[in-house]
Amino acid sequence: MRTGKLLVLTLLLCLLSCMPLHSEAKEAVILDTDMVDLFDDGVAMLMLAKSPQIDLLGVTIVIGNTWVETGTASAIRQLEGINRLDIPVAVGLNRLTRAGRIEHMATEKKMFGRGADPHLGAAGYPEPTSWQAAYRANYHAEPKGQPVNEHGVDFLIRNIKARPHEITIVSIGTSANLAAAIRRAPEIVPLVKRVVYMGGAFFQQGNVMPAAEFNFWFDPEAARTALRAPFKEQIIFPLDVCEKIHFTAARYQEVKSHLRNPLFQEMFAHHWTKAAFDQDKNYYTFVWDVLTAAMLADPTLVTEARSYPVDVDTTYGPSYGQSLAFRGYGPEGTQTAKIVFSVDQDKLWKMIDNLCESL
Repeated sequence: MRTGKLLVLTLLLCLLSCMPLHSEAKEAVILDTDMVDLFDDGVAMLMLAKSPQIDLLGVTIVIGNTWVETGTASAIRQLEGINRLDIPVAVGLNRLTRAGRIEHMATEKKMFGRGADPHLGAAGYPEPTSWQAAYRANYHAEPKGQPVNEHGVDFLIRNIKARPHEITIVSIGTSANLAAAIRRAPEIVPLVKRVVYMGGAFFQQGNVMPAAEFNFWFDPEAARTALRAPFKEQIIFPLDVCEKIHFTAARYQEVKSHLRNPLFQEMFAHHWTKAAFDQDKNYYTFVWDVLTAAMLADPTLVTEARSYPVDVDTTYGPSYGQSLAFRGYGPEGTQTAKIVFSVDQDKLWKMIDNLCESL
């Protein structure tokens, strides 16, 4: 009898030793973004914040689509909408690497030729006096949250050092914050788990310029610094994949039908795409940054990717900001990155619809 009890106890101990002590750890992520409302940076942030697979440690705001004042206001407004003001928002860099360039971007397009997209981002409107002023002007309300009292670059450095080899950086704006962090604390580079970018146009035309995509073109020197840093892993979602997924008037209505949260219903009703679709039912655009967040939430989203040495042209001229992938060996100093070329579009739109239902 005693031998039987010992045998049962031994079996129980063996079973317990085989069981995991903790559930699978969430992926720690910092989102570095030139935030806009909903599509596309906003949806990326909301997807990361809502995903059970992701621990969104914070959002660092950088110049690009918007001035950081506008981007900060937008991030806070959307986090208010999902009751996640516990997620820190840190204000980052509001200037480009090449001094004085932002004032002359419109002239630059005339000099070097422009692509199909006239977008100028922050260069296309006056800098707000403060993020609070941007919030009040855009949302006609008083903010409930506020950014942390830490610069976005310092936020990146501190968190990477605190959690070595654990943090994925999702860079969906210009690389100004990330490049500054690398220059200020190069020791963080081997401590980063991986960097996921939306940027570049490798084997096709650009969008805002004939050869260049907006994120890399807006601050090519910063993009080059980031891509040439010897991170353990770099993944890029360029126009090569983004422009395969069309955001149409029908898709707009589909997404709208899934929104239940009044804050986001109001935001979507005034989204820039609505005016474009109202004017032209055949118009379509893209969802760019959302792909990075969707991939982290479900890595099976990616159906085709290839690795190449990559770089960014920083010669001031018609190819300024062009992203380069080398089928052979790249120039000295270049690093290899995985470039995504195709995703499961049905899965992506289902993820977006489910997100909107959950807001």
